[in-house]
Amino acid sequence: MAKPTKITNEIRRLRFDADEMTQAELARRVGVTRQTILAIEQGRYSPSLEVAFKIAHAFKVPLDTVFQYPLGETED
Repeated sequence: MAKPTKITNEIRRLRFDADEMTQAELARRVGVTRQTILAIEQGRYSPSLEVAFKIAHAFKVPLDTVFQYPLGETED
């Protein structure tokens, strides 16, 4: 089973704030599948840097508004 990523995101909230944009609509704008958006949104998959920027661009917000990475934690 894949280990969940430590990267968190606000995609679900941003989709809701964007007139309840569907995962399918976001996927179309970004150029990925709906399943990819679902996996990213649920924290099961970390997007490439390019896809992360495209998601932020789709919402017209800075990258760090969409994605957060907790600093100061060490991996074991």
